Amino acid sequence: MIKQRSLLLTFLISIFLVSLTFAQSDKRPVEIDDYFNLKSVGSPVISPDGKWIAYTVSETDFDEGSSETRIWMVSTDGGDPLPMTAKGTSAGNPQWTPDGKYLTFSASRDESKSQVWKLDMRGGEAQQVTDIEQGINGFEWSPDGSRMLLMIRDEDENESEDPQPYVIDRLQFKRDYAGYLDRRRVHIYTYTPGDTTAVQLTFGDYDHSSPTWSPDGSKIAFVSNRTEEPDGNQNNNIWVVDADQGEEEGGLIQVTQNEGSDSSPAWSPNGRDIVYTTSVEPEKIWYATTHLAITKADGTGPERVITRDLDRNVSSPKFSDDGNQIWFLFEDAGERQLVSVNSNGTGFERVITDDLSVRDFDMEGNLTTVLLGRFNEPHEVYSYDSGSLKQLTQANRDYLAELESPDVEEIRFNSEDGTEIHGFLVKPIGYEEGQTYPTLLWIHGGPVAQFEHSYRFEPQLFAAKGYAVVMVNPRGSSGYGQEFSEILFADWGNKDFEDVMAGIDHVIDRGIADPEQLGVGGWSYGGILTNYVITQTDRFKGAISGASETLYRSLYGHDHYQLYWELELGLPWETPENWERISPFNDVANVTTPTLWMGGSDDWNVPILSSEQMYQAMKRLGIETQLVVYPGEHHGIRNPSFQKDRFERYLDWFDQYVRGESD
Repeated sequence: MIKQRSLLLTFLISIFLVSLTFAQSDKRPVEIDDYFNLKSVGSPVISPDGKWIAYTVSETDFDEGSSETRIWMVSTDGGDPLPMTAKGTSAGNPQWTPDGKYLTFSASRDESKSQVWKLDMRGGEAQQVTDIEQGINGFEWSPDGSRMLLMIRDEDENESEDPQPYVIDRLQFKRDYAGYLDRRRVHIYTYTPGDTTAVQLTFGDYDHSSPTWSPDGSKIAFVSNRTEEPDGNQNNNIWVVDADQGEEEGGLIQVTQNEGSDSSPAWSPNGRDIVYTTSVEPEKIWYATTHLAITKADGTGPERVITRDLDRNVSSPKFSDDGNQIWFLFEDAGERQLVSVNSNGTGFERVITDDLSVRDFDMEGNLTTVLLGRFNEPHEVYSYDSGSLKQLTQANRDYLAELESPDVEEIRFNSEDGTEIHGFLVKPIGYEEGQTYPTLLWIHGGPVAQFEHSYRFEPQLFAAKGYAVVMVNPRGSSGYGQEFSEILFADWGNKDFEDVMAGIDHVIDRGIADPEQLGVGGWSYGGILTNYVITQTDRFKGAISGASETLYRSLYGHDHYQLYWELELGLPWETPENWERISPFNDVANVTTPTLWMGGSDDWNVPILSSEQMYQAMKRLGIETQLVVYPGEHHGIRNPSFQKDRFERYLDWFDQYVRGESD
């Protein structure tokens, strides 16, 4: 009786202390419904006079079951942001006209397909600029503002209100969200406002992307795979087309010859050079490091890779105004930094760094704007000038003001073979030193991706519910060099399994994780690695495998990765042993962990077929399991009610099997 009273007193005191803490801070743990109050900020772009930054803000309307994106702008001096587009319609891709008189964007309004619209900065309603029957896929103004380039997909000549059969003849014949692929291609056009038609510049059975004007407005650089069989390789190259002559009049130049994928072209200010990103080892597919390269815009070469020694993925290169430097984004050990390098490859400098994630940036003169976030802070717009970083937007200020953020610690530990592994430990709200907690191993997708210093809702939610969360960047992840990543090539579920298990052991050894209350889960490759975990160990009490794969030969021709499967494992009828060796389905009889299988019914990235197969096997074996299929959803779950349902099922499953709580 005395012992019971003592336990009751301890419980009441702990409740009082937690309540007192929340009362003092006036904050509370996050709840599932808070997810729908999050705002996503993106696409910052500086006005030509350097006085304004336009950007997008996306919000979710849970009751309507939809999301909406609006254009805003904020002064580079700070102050209250101004909404530029009204509620009720979405808009995106903000761009200023070169004279700064208009803010333009793409939007679907008045039941039309996506078109270019413009807002007069002196006031007034938005005016439609283009009227392309099939809509546009993208646009960019010429440097003098007299015309724009448009990205337009070929018209569907067989379009009908009645269902029609899919007639397929391509090697790559399906893609998630796009569906079955036909021969309609995206081409580059020029368009002069006021004209009735656009002028087509590129032709052929090829897609075109990432177009950008030369500084003098005479040419357009772009990316395209123009090999004999574009679906059978990754050989994207940089091309330049004359903006007046077009391809059919001989105005097309191939700028790069690399057999790997070249992308993201950007012109030097004098128009003589093009900087771009490149993969020089196509046989390594996504495990190969993406480097920065530079070459002559007239196609005379040479193609110089200038960041090979950095051994980190790069993206989004831009020349400085004087052409002496190239600025770009740089992945490194849980960070995404803004860095620069001289155009000859010397003078590498980390411009914006330190426990953060830079997702996007724009430059105008000496002013730079970045989209910057941290682990407990969603991305916002900042300005950067002469070494000074200033936050300009606070779209999530009210959201963050209410919520208690967890303590996050970077962790480093050795894996089974001595390799140092890096990750994050998210401590539960109310964490006390010396107490053990139910702990979740949450695994990222990819596999070539990384957990970084950016806001993710899942660990926030788990920490709010009293879980410690271990987020490991195992081998296969980006941000640690090509050797670290490519060790996973054709050997999934080996070193990455050892690495995440070492992460769990590290947190157990520190007295934080309760070894009797462990859970594991993730989405996409996070679900795939979960499958390897539960087929190789019985240490976890509950698992959630979202949008995962398991019996790989059964997915050939069913998901949209046929080329990558072939490059990594060979043709399934020629090298079946490669496919079967790494298929976790073949070890399903080892599973003892209650597992929740989840996915979208229309996911062709990682089809629901795999989850169905594992569910069926576990059901036949008599292991606790459940299958949840979201109708009409693809790889990412977009319906707000389904998003909420998924979070609820995460918590219910882990509470039941990891904590041992019954309904």
